[in-house]
Amino acid sequence: ALLEMEENQITLDNLEKGTDNPAFSSTGEERLYEEHDGPSGESKEERRGEGKGRFSSYCRKALQPASKAKRFCKAHAKVLRMVVLGLLGVAYLCYFIAACWLNFQRALALVIMTAVVVFLICWSLFKKHCGAKVLLLLSPIWKCFQKSWPWLKWLLWVALLGGLITWLALDTSRNPEQLISLAGFCFLVLFLFACSKYHSAVSWRAVFWGLGLEFLFGLFVLRTTPGVQAFQWLGDQIQFFLGYTTAGSSFVFGNTLIEEVFAFQTLPIVVFFSCVMSILYYLGIMQWLIVKISWLLQVSMGTTPTETLSVAGNIFVGQTEAPLLIRPYLADMTHSEIHAVMTGGFSTIAGSVMGAYISFGIDAASLIAASVMAAPCALAMSKLVYPEVEESKFKGKASIRLSSGEEQNILEAASNGAAASVGLVANIAANLIAFLAVLEFINAALRWFGEMVDIEGLSFQVICSYVLMPVAFLMGADWADSPLVAELLGIKIFLNEFVAYQQLATYKKNRLSGLEEWSGSQKQWISERAESIATFALCGFANLSSIGIMLGGLASMVPQRKGDLASVVLRALLTGICVSMLNACLAGLLHVPTEVGDCVAFFSTANFSSTSYPMYMCCKQLFASSVLENGTLNFTGAWASLAESMLCLTQCCRHYNHTSC
Repeated sequence: ALLEMEENQITLDNLEKGTDNPAFSSTGEERLYEEHDGPSGESKEERRGEGKGRFSSYCRKALQPASKAKRFCKAHAKVLRMVVLGLLGVAYLCYFIAACWLNFQRALALVIMTAVVVFLICWSLFKKHCGAKVLLLLSPIWKCFQKSWPWLKWLLWVALLGGLITWLALDTSRNPEQLISLAGFCFLVLFLFACSKYHSAVSWRAVFWGLGLEFLFGLFVLRTTPGVQAFQWLGDQIQFFLGYTTAGSSFVFGNTLIEEVFAFQTLPIVVFFSCVMSILYYLGIMQWLIVKISWLLQVSMGTTPTETLSVAGNIFVGQTEAPLLIRPYLADMTHSEIHAVMTGGFSTIAGSVMGAYISFGIDAASLIAASVMAAPCALAMSKLVYPEVEESKFKGKASIRLSSGEEQNILEAASNGAAASVGLVANIAANLIAFLAVLEFINAALRWFGEMVDIEGLSFQVICSYVLMPVAFLMGADWADSPLVAELLGIKIFLNEFVAYQQLATYKKNRLSGLEEWSGSQKQWISERAESIATFALCGFANLSSIGIMLGGLASMVPQRKGDLASVVLRALLTGICVSMLNACLAGLLHVPTEVGDCVAFFSTANFSSTSYPMYMCCKQLFASSVLENGTLNFTGAWASLAESMLCLTQCCRHYNHTSC
């Protein structure tokens, strides 16, 4: 026993060597268990195994209902899904009926959205279950149509051309100034054809279909009552939706800053819009929209799926984000397809910055229409300037697989979208600071050089107003408005469209606030027609600074094709500029002048304490009707029999200068 105790004694040497008390070692523990268990001979492992077995048995019994429920859900997943969807459908139907019953006019938007969703669901189910049978039944008709197509297509083209000429003759007879926009449209198309890389290889099917789709969409948006009302409603909803940005920006920056400082007023909208777009991508809504639009363009114009998808994506996202949709295919695309991708990026604007332009006061419906109209026009003009002469690997390919986001849930998608916009916001702020500073420096230098030869007020804007004035006039702007529209075009091309839209917003604000059109020799605003033309002409990323952005974005995706990208980028930039101008020509062709209205009735209820555009126009009409005869001021037209004419004239003279005053 003494020997055993000496062996087990803890010494400093043992502690230094890491030896513990044997009573707490595994050997000591086993010995204690053996002494305690006695003759039964049960080991520690057996007891521990028995304890674990009992615990596992209890767990299995406790989790048995959950396991059964899980197996049941797996076995009847389809039925349960149908039950849940049915319950949700019934709940929505009850809500829909209640909304319509209480106030149908208020629920009209809900009715339209529900009808669209129901139609799409029914169409999807019909296509899935009956599509093959219907195609089989229609195959004899399709074969007959294919046989007749060679002569039928010429008959169709003649009918369309005759109808277009007749419509233009009747429509422009009322507003002859629209013919200038038509002439400008034709001139730009001929100019781009003259710049074509391969004149003999032009696909006229793509050109005519693209221009036709652009014209039809413009006609629907700008001329038809449903189109005008639908896009006006959509624009109003977007403005209302963007108003929610104030909740976040006012909390972070405070009400004073967001009301007075541009950066805190406009740039948070980019963050909010980017967040929403990211959520829509996560849900698959954006991919669905892009695929449907690209299918329409591809089927009608005969373009390849890759270039069509990228151009369709440009309606919603920017010039470097849209090519990400087709990133795996960029390395194998032809020069013509790369040119189409670049042209689509230069011809449109991103949805995020569109929100910023709307916040300036630019018409939302016009911006949306310009972006959508630019897609078919960009594809058409791209195939006119750089026709396909290579054999595309994607020709005849049924579809291109769109990659979805890597986000795990909707919260991560929202967070990533907001985080991704930080770079864009910083880029916009930095560009504005740099470009406005550079513009001021250029103007100061030009003024200095001008003063050397007694030319006062020489500036970059003045030079642009003279150089680009014929282009602005050809797009349909009045001759008096052409210098200001040309100035905006110059700022857009040589600086960026953000600065140009800011200036356009200033002109619009001046007009709506009822300022006089001329202040000395300086024009303070442009007409509604010129505003509409300028809105369409500025809607695109086609400016010199975008060359670096485009090359940098695409080169990072396909570094092995840097040389090919650089060889076509200038042609794509020129095409993108002309696409925006073609849209502006269509806007001028389809613009309907706003009627002034009954000024007599307007003045009977008007408040002369402040000015507005209707007041300015009515005062202008009143001034024109006043005649000085033998020292007496008389009125003509509707104002002749109105007793308050002189009072109204006195009130107008308080705000505006005229010889009648």
